[in-house]
Amino acid sequence: MSRLPVGFIGLGNMGKPMARNLVCDTLEAWVHDVQQAPVDELVALGARSATPADIARHCRVIGLCVRDDRDVEALLYGAEGMLALAAPGTVIAIHSTVTQAGLLRWAKDAAERGVDLIDAPVTRGKLGKEPHFICYMVGGTAEVLERCRPVLETSAESIIHAGPLGAGIALKLCNNMITYLEFIAMSEALAIAERSGLSIEVLADVGRGNGVINERMVAFASNRSKLREQLGEAGFAAAFGPFGKLGEKDLDAALDTARSLELHLPATALARTMIHDVFMNRGHDA
Repeated sequence: MSRLPVGFIGLGNMGKPMARNLVCDTLEAWVHDVQQAPVDELVALGARSATPADIARHCRVIGLCVRDDRDVEALLYGAEGMLALAAPGTVIAIHSTVTQAGLLRWAKDAAERGVDLIDAPVTRGKLGKEPHFICYMVGGTAEVLERCRPVLETSAESIIHAGPLGAGIALKLCNNMITYLEFIAMSEALAIAERSGLSIEVLADVGRGNGVINERMVAFASNRSKLREQLGEAGFAAAFGPFGKLGEKDLDAALDTARSLELHLPATALARTMIHDVFMNRGHDA
């Protein structure tokens, strides 16, 4: 039985295990990344290395898991862009955290070429354990979702159909905003606790007891402290700093989307100015 060619671009922390799950008996995985090492790793498992143009020409379901709006647009547009080369009926699923306005514009341009572009951003599920570790938040029609469901299910812990186009990325942005604000609250509460001679364990015990602290908040603070002790300042900055930059990017996307919806989010705007320092565990001293 012939396997369905599927494409995946962006083999980072989330993308690589998602793409690895596409290497299976029913699917033929075509993969691409700006870094060659993860491509080589997946090729060794049975995937096929390909350019974005080749993926657009040959694959009928394509996942993009790149950094931001600019990276998505670089793949979609131009004479060798995916929208110019993809056959009508192709589904392009955007897994990246991007702006809602960008997503809707890309979907409109894709539809004019007969291509279905949907938002399918990702987060780790409640269990978060590979291989089925992804919670998908999908925006688009039920018909298009069903066409790409067999591909999504290779990594899915859950697939949430949020609503029409744009609903998936809106849900993802809301989820990220809550997460980063939780991290800020945990970081500042822990600063007071530790300066007062309290441990993170006793703070977490009380927070778990009344429901204001969840395990993600505890893991964030604990891992931050452990890595700083293990790696030293330079190693810690190299390991944890990129996550702070990712937080800035995600909150920028949320704020851009809020402006397009004529909303003012003062707490989120303040969080954007703080989030990198929170990841780096600095800025608490008077």
